[in-house]
Amino acid sequence: MLFTSIKPMLVASGDEAFDDDDYLFEPKWDGGRILLHKQGERIEAYTRDGQLVTAKFPELKEVAKSIKAYAVILDCEGIVLRGGRPVFDDFAYRGRISLSAKIKQAVLTHPAVFVAFDILLAEKECWNEPLSERKKRLSAIVDTSSSLMATMSVEGKGTILASLMKERNMEGIVAKRKNSKYIQDTVSPDWLKIKHDKTIDVMILGYREEPFSLIIGLNFRTVKNKPVGLVSDGFSQADKDLILSLSKELHTVKEVKTQWIRPELCCRIDYRDRTDTHQLRMTVFRGLLRDKRSEECVWES
Repeated sequence: MLFTSIKPMLVASGDEAFDDDDYLFEPKWDGGRILLHKQGERIEAYTRDGQLVTAKFPELKEVAKSIKAYAVILDCEGIVLRGGRPVFDDFAYRGRISLSAKIKQAVLTHPAVFVAFDILLAEKECWNEPLSERKKRLSAIVDTSSSLMATMSVEGKGTILASLMKERNMEGIVAKRKNSKYIQDTVSPDWLKIKHDKTIDVMILGYREEPFSLIIGLNFRTVKNKPVGLVSDGFSQADKDLILSLSKELHTVKEVKTQWIRPELCCRIDYRDRTDTHQLRMTVFRGLLRDKRSEECVWES
């Protein structure tokens, strides 16, 4: 098991935060899944799809010193903090770079932290134990440092933790049954990710009339006016009529289903999730922003 690729246990999607004494609730960290394997002084890092990425993270030398066991496998989320909260794009940057000079610089500008939330091996395999027992092992083995920590968890009180995570602009929470075993390469209903809606201002790049929907976009550091999804929900008839009226002056290319327009209209939306390529999902229209300029619609995370 040590130093071999392991496909981790995955979370299913939940709807709303809840309270239940049979569950532990944890923050949902916004980074990348990393499994850490350690034996003696050797430590290796694997992604969820089995890629060996140890060389990308010089911080692992310090991580190894913070693990109080000779042989261990930790399931972690690798994160990079900005302003006290994890930013997915920053950790994704760490995963992309491969030149040693850039990696050395990134340790200073984008330092990685590994948040351990489960343990598969602690001298012997323990993935078949209940989660509550694995958490005790994890707490005893991980010595918090600048590069490694065990995630916090609360028993039973999911709604309070969800509210706290929303206040701190975190993604949401994960609910896990206390008696759940670690089943590799499985999307388990015993683990539920529960995300809260986020609000963002976007530009309108085009629209479709049947059914009515908007193609929305954002500006990124290296890409301007990038399409990031569709919005089909939340419109009143008055909203639709106003958007169509304002768009007439902005028409550009007409495709089979889509009328593209110049990016001069902006609107506010809620969204629940986003993909690794910044496509926004579960979107809801909240209103036009007549006084906002498209240049101000920027992805800031």
